[in-house]
Amino acid sequence: MQGFIINITRVKDEDLIVTILTQEMIKTAYRFYGARHSTIHLGYKIDFETLHSLKSSLPQLRSVMHLGHTWNSSRERMLIWQSFVKLFYQHLKDIATIDTFYFDLLESCAHIWHQQNPKRIAIEAYVKLLSYEGRLHDDFICFNCDELVETDLTLIRGFLPAHQHCAWNQAMNALHVKTLFENHSTIALEDDAIDRLWKVVLEGF
Repeated sequence: MQGFIINITRVKDEDLIVTILTQEMIKTAYRFYGARHSTIHLGYKIDFETLHSLKSSLPQLRSVMHLGHTWNSSRERMLIWQSFVKLFYQHLKDIATIDTFYFDLLESCAHIWHQQNPKRIAIEAYVKLLSYEGRLHDDFICFNCDELVETDLTLIRGFLPAHQHCAWNQAMNALHVKTLFENHSTIALEDDAIDRLWKVVLEGF
């Protein structure tokens, strides 16, 4: 079985509780500490097995093999990736069975993570996620006053549109945001806008 590690919790004696996003489920397993075990980190894609354990109510994580990407050695890209995958844990942790969409989304991001600013890739992926879940508010109705936002547009958590004066947030180019929502592309956005949107993404899915 393969999946992305979306959360690691350290418990007694350096043991770990590891949550893995696979194609069809969120799998949580217990990793017993041992010198012979391969190193695992948040965000890694791994091939693994789980076995019933008498020592824990969780299955035991076994036969872990790291399926690495070339950019894993880039500290900056890896830190952004870890922040991104952690959001999937918060979003999906209470769901046992999931659609393949989420695994496939991370898989597609991982393949191109080294090709451009990873924040752009994450933002585009988040828009795809919102669209898939039916939560992309591309009608540009202000969440606060229910009026159409034509100018002074800003986005808050969940990329909810709002008037600048309704959200007390920095305004963005409405046409550029519309391009993002319609084409799932950040090509029209300047780097400073990308940095602002990334901070919104980090607030949670």
